[in-house]
Formats: sequence, C-alpha cells, structure tokens
Amino acid sequence: MVYIKKRKKKKRNVILNYIAYLGLRILVAFLYLFSVKRNLKTACFLGRLLWKHYKRGRKRALDNLRASYPEKDEAWYEETGRRSFEQLAMIAIDVLFTPKLVKKNNWRDYSYFKNAEYAKWLMKEGKGMLMVAGHYANFEIMGYMLGLFGFNVYSIARPLDNQFINKYLFSVRERVGQKVIDKKGATAMIDPLMKEGATLCFIADQDAGRKGLFVDFFGRKASTYKSIGLVAMQYNIPIGIGYSRRVGNRFYFEIGVKRIIRPQEWADKDDPLRWITQEYTKAIEDFVREDPSQYWWLHRRWKHQPKQKANPKS
Repeated sequence: MVYIKKRKKKKRNVILNYIAYLGLRILVAFLYLFSVKRNLKTACFLGRLLWKHYKRGRKRALDNLRASYPEKDEAWYEETGRRSFEQLAMIAIDVLFTPKLVKKNNWRDYSYFKNAEYAKWLMKEGKGMLMVAGHYANFEIMGYMLGLFGFNVYSIARPLDNQFINKYLFSVRERVGQKVIDKKGATAMIDPLMKEGATLCFIADQDAGRKGLFVDFFGRKASTYKSIGLVAMQYNIPIGIGYSRRVGNRFYFEIGVKRIIRPQEWADKDDPLRWITQEYTKAIEDFVREDPSQYWWLHRRWKHQPKQKANPKS
C-alpha cells in the first residue's frame, strides 16, 4: 500500500498580515492628502511602469489583443495594452475614493446613466434579478451606486488572503448599503435571497476551468461559469449585463446596461443554458469593443480550452 503524504496548508502569518493592513491604512491616509485627480495621474504613471517592467503580464495582454483583434497593427496593440494597465492602477484609486466622494446629493458630478431605467424598474419590482459585468474600467462603482440608492443588491466576491485587508475593503464596499457575499458560501445563500427578491451581482468573465461551459468570446472558446444561467433558469429571472466606462482620465463614469435577457427568450431554446451563457458573454464583448483599452487584457480569460476530439480511425 502506498501512502501519499498530504501537503500541509500554508498557515497565514497573522502578524505579517496585520502589518500589511496597517501599511495599507497609512497609504490610504497619505493618498487622501491629495485630490483624486492627482492620484489618478500618479496611477497612470504607475500603470505605465507596470507595463514596462512586468514582462510576463505584458506578453499575455499583447497575445490576447492580437488574437482578439487580428486586423489591428502592433502600434495599436501596444497603445491599447499600455492603457489597460493604466486602468488596472486607476481602479485602486477609484475604490478608495468612491465612498469619500460619491454621495446621494452629488452623484451626477461623477457619473451618468445610459439605458439603465428598465433594469432599475426590474430590480425595484422585488422579483429577483441577476446583474453581470466584466473586468472593465471601474466595475466596482456599479454595486456602490445601487447600494447608495437603496436597491436590495448582493455582490458575490472572492475574499483576499489577508483577512484584515479583506475586512477593510469589504467594509468600504458595504458602507452605503451594498452587501458583499463571500464566494465560498454563496451557494447556500442564493435560495433565500431569491425568495426575498434580491438582485445578485456577478463578475462573469473569469476562466471557469475545464468543467466550465465553453462559449465564444472574441472569436475564441472561453470557459465560462454555468452558475449564472442555472440560477436564472431555476428562478425564472432576468439577467442584466452592465458596465461602467471611464470618461477620459477622470473620476467620472458612464454607467450603462448593455442587454437584458428575459426568461421568455430562452424558453424555446434547445439548449437554454448554453444560449444564456453565450448571450451574456456576447454582451460583455460588445461593450468591451466600444473601448477595448479599458478591459483587463492581463486576465487569463482563455486559460483553459476544450479538449480536442481524437480523429476517428480511417
């Protein structure tokens, strides 16, 4: 009999985690000494440094851009990729400054809404809804705005390894009413939340591994989570696909709804789960194409690919 020695789980160093948390709080206090405009300018500079020195990430972004936009030239790939790295750095400033700046009486100074009225009415009906988005510009502000205006919304997120930083960032997001659910315990909460008519928010453009559903995204097969379609089908609820697009280099955003998928649309489909998954993935692609420089091309969106079928013997 062969005994396999189990790997010990790496213990978290509580002291180091807490020191990192204190460092973050000191950094935030320092950043607050300057305007959001100045901080965003600094973030753009840091994003360009990251683009220059993080060679593996730059290569991945360029490879993804070349595969997704084969008709473009190298200058466009370089400019779009560099700009997407700037967006990565800028969202960190966005998250920290949103609760400091955006209030009920001044939200128009920082955002405007596009094609969002129908989705807002569906959420207010209290019959349950799913809202999905992608890693695009400041996607975090959408949940914040919904919480600010009293919508019954829950965002599903993966916790950070540092428990202190995780608690702090979750509290920043929940300060005005947005509720955040740990991804690990989300399954058990879906049924009661749907029964109370809540809206569940997902980031829907992550690689789902080998067991995901493979649908087209920018002309390539991308492994996509089945859970969104399964929940929509089980509770017969609509799916909204939203985005937040930065205007210039400012802390100002166009917040819109690109598509609403209604239950009656998939009722007669032969494979409704695949149809739903492809439909919301296509909607994400559509808003990314409107300004691809704000997408996270660093993401390993196409990490897993479908297994190649063996050629039949002749």
